[in-house]
Amino acid sequence: MSGSEPEPDSGSGHESESEAGATENAPTDEEDTTGEGPVFVVLDFLPQGRPDDRQHNAEKVPLAHAIGEENFRLVELTIAQDADVSFGDRLEADGAAIERSSEITYENLTSTAESELEYVLEEIADREERRFVDIYNDAQPITLRLHQLNLLPGIGKKLRNTILDERKRSPFESFADVEERVAGLHDPQQVLIDRVLEELREDDLKYRMFAREE
Repeated sequence: MSGSEPEPDSGSGHESESEAGATENAPTDEEDTTGEGPVFVVLDFLPQGRPDDRQHNAEKVPLAHAIGEENFRLVELTIAQDADVSFGDRLEADGAAIERSSEITYENLTSTAESELEYVLEEIADREERRFVDIYNDAQPITLRLHQLNLLPGIGKKLRNTILDERKRSPFESFADVEERVAGLHDPQQVLIDRVLEELREDDLKYRMFAREE
């Protein structure tokens, strides 16, 4: 990271998102260079479809509520009748198990899916620690007064500046490295997960780092 990185204005510690001047979402997505298609992680499996579906049982189709591993979009998947699916499974979007997918909101999730969401996000963060740690390495200013780091829960001016100073010395290598080098930042993985959950639950956020609208 270059030492000439723009420094946010010191007049505001943690500016609210609704007060920031720019209207563009924070640029954070990296191009997928793995060659693999999208992957969904199952939050809840409904072998008999939705409980409120009044169709005859013979006409119901298996469904699953899931989250996109890369873009954190919540989806309802129509599952093939002969597919063996359970909670926590990683399903390829173009795989045989999925017949159709449609985007849903947090309010549409089943109570089971809602309760399992944070646990699944923790698993994704554990599995892709490098990707998540790089949020701390790569976050950039949004405006002259607001930095992407300030969108993260609990990170104000002091912690933001410490993170910026430390990553100039050397990039963070792990969550443990972040926590050791940034005094006052406890459980940096949970900070990111809390932000993902906030973006999934709130429709009116001006800036999004993870569950971005298209």
